[in-house]
Amino acid sequence: MSETTARATGAEAPRAAPAHPPRRSSVTDATVPVDLGVIQPRRRLGTSDLRVFPMAIGGNVFGWTADQTETEAVLDAYYDLGGNFVDTADSYAGGRSEIMIGSWMKRRRSRDDVVLSTKIGKSADHPGLTPRAVERAVEASLERLGTDHVDLLYLHVDDTEVAFERTLLAVDHLIRAGKVRWFGGAHHSGNRLYEARIAAGMLGVAPMVALQNQYNLMNRTEYEGGLSKVAAQLGLAVMPRFALASGFLTGKYRTRADVSRTRRGKDVSRHLTKKGLRVLAELDRVAAVHDVSPAAISLAWLLAKPNVVAPVASATSVDQVAELAQAAQVRLTRTQVLELDRASA
Repeated sequence: MSETTARATGAEAPRAAPAHPPRRSSVTDATVPVDLGVIQPRRRLGTSDLRVFPMAIGGNVFGWTADQTETEAVLDAYYDLGGNFVDTADSYAGGRSEIMIGSWMKRRRSRDDVVLSTKIGKSADHPGLTPRAVERAVEASLERLGTDHVDLLYLHVDDTEVAFERTLLAVDHLIRAGKVRWFGGAHHSGNRLYEARIAAGMLGVAPMVALQNQYNLMNRTEYEGGLSKVAAQLGLAVMPRFALASGFLTGKYRTRADVSRTRRGKDVSRHLTKKGLRVLAELDRVAAVHDVSPAAISLAWLLAKPNVVAPVASATSVDQVAELAQAAQVRLTRTQVLELDRASA
């Protein structure tokens, strides 16, 4: 499998991705396997000039199930293992996720080494995607994050009450001002993604380069049912969210008693079916072959799929980060991918 899953289409991006020297891991041997080391792979993000670690660390738990200390420990561990792709949203924990990430970047002086993505459209203060909401939401995010730009901005909703042209012009204005480098969509249907590309071409503004949608071994229909084809045709880099099905695919939840101990009980319990247990059994089998966690195999399965660049996964401990990062080193065989396909069909 090539380093870049999503092939570039159309004109090349005008800027080259900055090269940063490898960083030495400061994570102790007690929490990270000795042979994990600093993981260096990077994948090009669609037609952009961004190159990212093949697993984005999700900020949806920061300020919710992870406090400031836990958040910084998770980000430190991810960064020290070579991770450079941090994903958040203005609506996560009412903006606290962005504040925590901003505080961490300031302490580590890591902003130049991080590909930072955030999402707008769902916050209580600036809902929707009118030009005014877009501008104010981005300005508020920049202030919370303590930076002058975001590398990747997602439209967190598909605001059908606002003409796509108005939203696209507002985003393009921010790109021209240097406050946003690239942008993408989330919660958009294939038809809406086509509509956005046509409108961008007619207006002569920046097109979407990325797509964040739900895709994992327990939820394959939305993406494989049509969005995969759209992503390929439009050259969109795909960053699956809920890549571990709310934690079910880590293998931690196998009984009703296990589920009762998590805040995500409702989301996880719906996967406790014959199919879900069949998927976990296959994950266990493949994980044993590679000597990694079931979570790492779940992410490696996604990375073996066309157009997928970096699944988004969240962690609340250093140990979890180490398990997730192992996915970047796993190369599943074609047979293993097919067996996981069959188990999750």
